Amino acid sequence: MAVFRRNFAAGAAALLLLLTGCIEIEPDPEPAEGGSAETAVPPPTGSATPPGSPGSETPEDTDVAISSTREDSVYPQIGDPLVDALHYDLTLAWTPTTDTLRATEQLTFRATDTADRFQLDFDDVLTIDALTVDGAEATYERTDKDLVVQHPVEADGEYVVELTYSGTPEPYEAPTERSDFELGVGWHVTPEHEVWTIQEPYGAFTWFAANDQPADKALYDFTLTVPEPWTGIANGELTSDVAADGLRTTTWHLAEPAASYLVTVAFADYTATELTSARGVPITIWGPTDDPDAIGETEYAGEAMDWLEQYLGPYPFDTFGILIYDGTSGMETQTMVTLGATDYATSRNVVVHELAHHWYGDTVTPSDWSDVWMNEGMAMYLQGMWEAEDEGITIDDKMDQWASFEVQERAYAGPPADYDPTNFGAGNIYYGPALMWHELRQQIGDDAFFSMIRSWPADQENGNADREEYLAWIEATTGEELSAFFDAWLLGTTTPPRD
Repeated sequence: MAVFRRNFAAGAAALLLLLTGCIEIEPDPEPAEGGSAETAVPPPTGSATPPGSPGSETPEDTDVAISSTREDSVYPQIGDPLVDALHYDLTLAWTPTTDTLRATEQLTFRATDTADRFQLDFDDVLTIDALTVDGAEATYERTDKDLVVQHPVEADGEYVVELTYSGTPEPYEAPTERSDFELGVGWHVTPEHEVWTIQEPYGAFTWFAANDQPADKALYDFTLTVPEPWTGIANGELTSDVAADGLRTTTWHLAEPAASYLVTVAFADYTATELTSARGVPITIWGPTDDPDAIGETEYAGEAMDWLEQYLGPYPFDTFGILIYDGTSGMETQTMVTLGATDYATSRNVVVHELAHHWYGDTVTPSDWSDVWMNEGMAMYLQGMWEAEDEGITIDDKMDQWASFEVQERAYAGPPADYDPTNFGAGNIYYGPALMWHELRQQIGDDAFFSMIRSWPADQENGNADREEYLAWIEATTGEELSAFFDAWLLGTTTPPRD
């Protein structure tokens, strides 16, 4: 997330441009000479249609995707604890000339209780052409983003919902005062008819029916079709890439469960740059074909992964990628980071930050949005460590820099773990928790601290946790009684004293 507030002094504002979550400011397009913004880049011709039913079988083993669902304490209107999504199979076809999405979705879910109906998040700007449950037509009701399906479910029973739908998805209003959220969350269409998606704390429901809450992680398969020479990009491993009859279809498989806010899809004309880390992890940078320089410093990804593995252990997924989109912010979308085409968004320190989220945020995800600090604080601290090393200063110096304005962030949006829900993603969830981790490091020593931050993602791989679970684990691991320490840093209205 780009952390930025216009009312800050210039020096602080520069420090506050720290990406790690969601959303964009789309730059004003520059029309081609003699043309409008809408016609500056001619879209490819042809109509994209879904290549039939969903592209893959439901994985045989979905146990890894079983979640302990809950009602979110910050945004209770999003998600349904009755639904535990296990696998999404999304077949999406984008026609740029008409800005039309045609889609088929197959959702396999586990019911957590017995009820006569269940609810999904799905924006009603999209038209449902058919909806079945276990192959039988089902009745449903829709209001705004609530899709209520009138079908009985039993506790621990598994069900398959299949939808076909179409339309032009629209972004949804974001719960924040941040200027870089002005375009909203979810699906975005550029003036050139390209597509990008970023959704935090929610917004996946703008383009597929989802249980759009972080406690519910699921497996994903994507089949994406678009007219050539464009490409559809998504999370996970690219398993096929076929061009025929003027259309290009790619399939993607995400082998580890992900929360819906960590999913991404994009359509545009991309060129791939292939890299590997020192351990051999395949890395792909997807940049705009017409602007090779837009990838900036993202080819540093392999070295960034090597640096992070010193402290966090092996990268927790099989592949890594970076997708460059026509915007300015960034998001740690799982295995396929989404970064805006700006010098800062594609800088090395941002690459380090977004990669760090794959340990803190992706493989281990907060169960509740009140605990987004668990993602941002550690990624921010690791970024600070990297920046201090890169700048030739001490980590103490870096923390002193951040402490100079952390008090303003806390006053502006509230304590990191009890923030203003109408101002999601402010700097309070980044800097205060980063300072907290440094204070804990000083208190328990480097050996205990680095053992702790390495062990947590390995111990909780592909899982979720809330603050209570996390802090109890830290106390058990370190042997320290830290309740007063954490309460002061995470719930206090003023910044605690620093050593």
